[in-house]
Amino acid sequence: MQSNLTEQARLAVTELLDTAGLCAGDILVVGCSSSEIAGGRIGKESSLDAARAVFEGIYPVLHERGIFLAAQCCEHLNRAIIIERAALPRDADIVNVVPQPKAGGSFAAMVWQSLVQPCAVEHIRAHAGMDIGDTLIGMHLREVAVPVRLSVGKIGEANLVCARTRPKYIGGSRAYYDDFRS
Repeated sequence: MQSNLTEQARLAVTELLDTAGLCAGDILVVGCSSSEIAGGRIGKESSLDAARAVFEGIYPVLHERGIFLAAQCCEHLNRAIIIERAALPRDADIVNVVPQPKAGGSFAAMVWQSLVQPCAVEHIRAHAGMDIGDTLIGMHLREVAVPVRLSVGKIGEANLVCARTRPKYIGGSRAYYDDFRS
């Protein structure tokens, strides 16, 4: 079962990155309910094994491409973000918390344990996102989010919804636009 979760996560993140056109240095936010993956109700049956399997599918792909992982904590930590310190601007407001399986979520706890220099922040503006299990990642995406449909619709038993972001179009009918990441 765990290898299936890892493969589903790897396929989903690879498709998303290819579709979204993320570049080295960009940020992908992942909200992940290990409870939903295992067929339970979000926040009720946290599973480090499910979280580890999904992390092992996602992180190597991101690392290989130089893309930063931002893990959204659960509502008990106000959906704070766990991220590598190197991904943050110098003036970022870091908060003091270490996620645990029942307070922050198993996925965020797994990410904290796995990053070189993890830290927590309350807000991030990610370039794309994966919502595994209806965790509501929208607050951590840049302003213009565009749904991305993948061949993978679930990871385990959890719904999978993905999005990329694009720059705002401004200027009206006389404006010309660059196709870069739009």
